[in-house]
Amino acid sequence: MERMFARHSTPPTLGDVEDIATEELSRIPDELRRHVGAVVLRIEEFPDEETEEEMDLESPFDILGLYRGVALPRQSVLDVRTAPDMIFLYRRPILDYWCETGQDLRAVVRHVLIHEIGHHFGFSDEDMDRIEDE
Repeated sequence: MERMFARHSTPPTLGDVEDIATEELSRIPDELRRHVGAVVLRIEEFPDEETEEEMDLESPFDILGLYRGVALPRQSVLDVRTAPDMIFLYRRPILDYWCETGQDLRAVVRHVLIHEIGHHFGFSDEDMDRIEDE
């Protein structure tokens, strides 16, 4: 179900952004996707207050997504995990960025998703740029 979102149309809902993120996740190279299976994908309007304080944000619009968890290179079988690794995408900041830049919404969501998945793998920004270009 591929929906196009024209500028100045009804804003995409949380469900719409989740659908886009799920579709874009399915397009990520298999070598990465097979290691993302246990990561929980959450779409929220904005980061919570704790995240805003922790990230020292001036505004909740200052962050489009966030990876919370232990990057794969730092995981150990001896660690007791109390919470799953999670990727958060923040709908309102993403939509604000989308409107400001005029970029395709799918491209924006894909960019944020790849960046946060990159944190799960412990990748550098250069690694993430290369993956996006593929």
